[in-house]
This record gives sequence, structure tokens and C-alpha cells, in this order.
Amino acid sequence: MITNPFARPGELLAAAPEFRRGFRTWRGERPFWAGLFTFTAGLPILYWPFAKLDLGGIPLALSTTSGAGSLVIGTLLLVLGIALCCRPHLRVFAGIATLLLAVISFPVANFGGLFLGVASGLIGGSLACAWLPPTAGEPPTPPSGSGTKAVVAPEDRSADC
Repeated sequence: MITNPFARPGELLAAAPEFRRGFRTWRGERPFWAGLFTFTAGLPILYWPFAKLDLGGIPLALSTTSGAGSLVIGTLLLVLGIALCCRPHLRVFAGIATLLLAVISFPVANFGGLFLGVASGLIGGSLACAWLPPTAGEPPTPPSGSGTKAVVAPEDRSADC
């Protein structure tokens, strides 16, 4: 574990594999990619209505009456993205809410952040709804570079649905 972030670079490099292994374990226990896509869906939805752009000396403003809707939808998507990483048991609620907010942001928030927010929100919501927590009997994945491959028999997860 990194106890002193201002240590010498050699000490930080020595602690990096342990940190990476711990992060990989943490990431495997939650819908990390769903949370990341959901969080990134909120960023363009929040940005475009409040951006002041200058296109060749001509001011371009996308600020419309959709500013309040963009603020609410974007903030909710950011919170849902964080909630997916912190509270994995809320994955179905957060996934459905993300899908609905992404679809609603299309007409409300400047085409859903110029299609970036809609696309990222639909991917994140779908990943959140499809993610299943690891079972207690699953063996951990071997570290990369170990040279051995673990063969795991497929199990029937139809009872989880």
C-alpha cells in the first residue's frame, strides 16, 4: 500500500504492482465499467448547454431553456455513476434510471450532449443491468504473466435472472 505519495519515484514504482492488484480485485467486485460509462454520460450533457464557444470570432452559445434540464439530468447521471461503483447492489435501479435519463436527455439537453451523452448513457445503463456479481465459489483470476490458464467449467446462472 502506498503510505507516502510524495516518496521517491523508486518507492512508488515498487508499490505499483500491489496497488494495481488491489484495484483489479476491487474493480471485479462491482460494475466498474457501467459506472464509468454512466459518469462520462453526464459530463457532455452538463458541458454543452453552459459552454461559451468562439467559432472564428463569432460567439456560439448553446445555452437554451434546456439548461435547467441539462443540469438535473447531468448531475443525476454523475451521481448514478458514482453509486454504481460504491453500491453495486443498486445496479438494476441505477441501470434503468441511467437508460431513462439518457433517452430523456436527447430531446431535453441539446441532443443528449451532442449524442455523446446518449451513447455513453445507453452503454452504461445496459452494462449495469447486465452485470452479475461474482459468486462465492468463483476462483480469482490468475495474475497476468503467471503462464498458467485456469479452466473453469461454465455454470448455470439462469436461476439468477
